[in-house]
Amino acid sequence: MRVLVVVQARTGSTRLPGKVLLPVLGAPLLQRQIERIQAARTPFELCVATTRYSFDEPIRELCRRLGVPCVSGHPTDLLDRHMEAARAYEADVVVKIPSDCPLIDPEAIDRVLATFLADPERYDYVSNLHPATWPDGNDVEVIPLPVLETAWREADRLFEREHTTPFLWERPERFRLGNVAWDTGRDLSMSHRFTLDEPADYDFVTAVYEVLWSPERPVFRLPEILELLDARPDLADRNRHLAGVNWYRHHLKELRTVTAEQTRV
Repeated sequence: MRVLVVVQARTGSTRLPGKVLLPVLGAPLLQRQIERIQAARTPFELCVATTRYSFDEPIRELCRRLGVPCVSGHPTDLLDRHMEAARAYEADVVVKIPSDCPLIDPEAIDRVLATFLADPERYDYVSNLHPATWPDGNDVEVIPLPVLETAWREADRLFEREHTTPFLWERPERFRLGNVAWDTGRDLSMSHRFTLDEPADYDFVTAVYEVLWSPERPVFRLPEILELLDARPDLADRNRHLAGVNWYRHHLKELRTVTAEQTRV
């Protein structure tokens, strides 16, 4: 079974332009996230999926330098971009990890993949997001190719195309959905924000890296981040006002399986 992790990345973010290429300790954030993804133990192939736009050439150049395959696809139809990546690398299973998760824990990737791979015939979709319990920014979604193809053919609403997977998890009566809860029993999904979308998020992520990252140990883990934030709540204060804010807030009237309690407006 050929498992392909697809990291969607572009430079055209309006709230934080060029965010995936912003520097942290001498390297672009996208490179730091790739280092963390590659630290997962589960065997998989990895590619970055960017847009066809010329201004995303720096992403392609970074991938060439790192030896990471890169595909260029539709700028806003992420469902199509993932499908293009799956076909380019003949994947049996696609794993969606957005590039705005520069603190993603490799264990989250391993846990979600282990759940799917333990019984691939059981699920059409597995994630750690529905419902979410992990700190925001540990997003992992697993989709077998035939299921991804179904969504690609049938999804016709803009948010279903833009966000890749809502067509699946919005239809629990049709698709067999699996969710991997954080094994601590805690739910920090609305209180801890490790994503990258606003300048305050960049301040937070940079501060965490400056304390925990070192050349000898470049991949620090989620428990270390939480210990740091317990000891230094001032770091969490940098983007605490954004905790719980996510894209759901724009589509609450359209979504059937997401409630107002799962986002901040």
